[in-house]
Amino acid sequence: MKAALIQLNSSDQPSENIPVVVEFMRQAASAGARFLLTPEVTNCVSDSRAHQQEVLSLEADDPTLAALRAEAEALGVWLLIGSLGLKTGDADGRFANRSFMISPKGDIVARYDKIHMFDVQISETETYRESGGYRPGDRAVIADTDFGWVGMTICYDVRFPHLHRALAQSGAKILTGPAAFSPVSGKAHWETLLRARAIETGCYVFAPAQCGTHPVTKGRSRSTYGHSLAVSPWGEVLADGGENVGLTLVDFDLAEVDAARRKIPSLSHDRAFRGPQ
Repeated sequence: MKAALIQLNSSDQPSENIPVVVEFMRQAASAGARFLLTPEVTNCVSDSRAHQQEVLSLEADDPTLAALRAEAEALGVWLLIGSLGLKTGDADGRFANRSFMISPKGDIVARYDKIHMFDVQISETETYRESGGYRPGDRAVIADTDFGWVGMTICYDVRFPHLHRALAQSGAKILTGPAAFSPVSGKAHWETLLRARAIETGCYVFAPAQCGTHPVTKGRSRSTYGHSLAVSPWGEVLADGGENVGLTLVDFDLAEVDAARRKIPSLSHDRAFRGPQ
């Protein structure tokens, strides 16, 4: 089976991003891909909470979600919308960073709200406080597709191995890690983290990414690392999307998951232990 990782340079205007994603979906389907994946915050890359309040929608009204569901149905493909920024109606006004698995019929098969918030200070000039605008999820999610169980994560989640292990032990053979990774931490950690999650779980890892300097109309401009990656269950990098917008195609065979886990069945070797004193 063929997957397509769609690498984007999303702006802070959802209406501008929709036709770009739809065109890449059509190209991917024409190339024979049946599982398409987009990055984190596919609809809007912005650090301006005021701007997000103006342009984001509730899930039921979101134009990006509606357009991509319709296109998945038209193309007859599975689609992982890496995530969308969405209004929630929460009293504190925070948004959801929500990933969707869409079936070839255009149905929402699974939703996952990002659990781990990116609250970090990478340098004196690069600070992020995701929890200031987004509320964290509290539930791990596996999507049931006709090609296998898919464990859903988002970006900063990649630094939390226990989440990925729980997904694999619950049946996932593919893990998704859509991202909008910082260039600094991306260069240092991105590939290593994704390969580690694949090796630890014996899963395929598909991580579509945002890339480049993002055009904004309000707030601070942001740059992201790119390098969408597909990693085998043995930890090999199968494909790297580089630094530019585009498609990364990869063939995968879930028999490779079973083969890797037979060689090193560590998912069944957990032992209880006491904490350090």
